[in-house]
Amino acid sequence: MHRGVAIERHKVRLRHLCYTPDAKRPARPDFTRGSEMEPLEIKALIEGGLPESVALVTSPDNTHFEAVVVSDSFEHKSRLARHQLVYQCLGPRVGNEIHALSIRAFTAEEWEQQPE
Repeated sequence: MHRGVAIERHKVRLRHLCYTPDAKRPARPDFTRGSEMEPLEIKALIEGGLPESVALVTSPDNTHFEAVVVSDSFEHKSRLARHQLVYQCLGPRVGNEIHALSIRAFTAEEWEQQPE
């Protein structure tokens, strides 16, 4: 499968989880607040730092986060190296605004093999 098509399919699978209940488009992050971060801000940082990636970020309290990231940048990389790539996208926010981050990182091929 062509990489662009595979990434687009992953966006569709993850996209519905990023919409607000009463809108047909994703919620926009507010970057004007203090030290607390929204999941969509973290999503934007990860997708901006990893080319052709798709991220889903959730949080119960805006300090503890869980990220599912699909990117072909993870190809032939260990689990540790994949996590380091994600942490590089977030920089000094990890340990500050982002108190804890659970990462599940997949290549497009690995994501295709995940159960729905």
